[in-house]
Amino acid sequence: MKLFKYGVSTLLLGASLFASAAVDQKVIDFEKMRFLANQGISLQKVVVEKKESLGVPGWYGYMLKITADVPGRGVVSGNDILFSNGEAVSTDLLNMKDGSSYKTIFEPKLTAKYYQKKNLIAGNENAKNKVVVFSDPLCPYCQQTIPGMIQKVNANPDDIALYYYHFPLISLHPAALDLSRAMVIAKEKGVKDVEMTMYLTNFSNYFNARETNSATILDGFNKAFKTNITMEELKTAKAVDEVQSDMTMGEAMRIQGTPTIYVNGKNDKSRKLFGALGN
Repeated sequence: MKLFKYGVSTLLLGASLFASAAVDQKVIDFEKMRFLANQGISLQKVVVEKKESLGVPGWYGYMLKITADVPGRGVVSGNDILFSNGEAVSTDLLNMKDGSSYKTIFEPKLTAKYYQKKNLIAGNENAKNKVVVFSDPLCPYCQQTIPGMIQKVNANPDDIALYYYHFPLISLHPAALDLSRAMVIAKEKGVKDVEMTMYLTNFSNYFNARETNSATILDGFNKAFKTNITMEELKTAKAVDEVQSDMTMGEAMRIQGTPTIYVNGKNDKSRKLFGALGN
């Protein structure tokens, strides 16, 4: 009798695993379909990196690792999160009790390695409160947010340290990549208040955010900053590697939009944590 029961349970387990694998493949196929609709990006591979039960009957969260050939960046890897019960799929799922997103189960922890001196743009590195921001210089929300953040930290330098990470959203604002590289060179040349000037400048006076001509973008930057950065400098390893390093750090935190702000290691989506700092 025990052998019979064991055989039935094994069959049921096998059927469950088969069904689960089928659902996993449905999720992968859906993600591939989404990427195929994004012109210019050549999808190479999609795999399930992590799967979590949500405690909601039938629903699972999927962290997918995506490898694709992106114009201007080459072959890159990133993550996306989807939720599915095998019949429906969603890019987000909320807890009806408190409104929180189930995406938080996949959120990585921001560690002290993000408090790098080269990324410190305001405040004191020994300050008690550490703030990290991932930002795109052509993102309208960043333009509304970054200047005020810098002003607040400058007013409370011993209490707050502000670390800036370049995270141009190339698919939305292609010109942001060259602008970010130009920022690196400008700082290397000793230009002051680069971030503040960047976010207070209306670059639509010089070019469209979807501009891809590096010469046009650099000309606009030089006019705004009164600099004479050359194309050769813009393409140096210093500019290219520093921006890429920041973007890689952002991708490790699965940053998907800007500005993304962390206060003392916590994702400050509501901006309440930062608002409570200082005077």
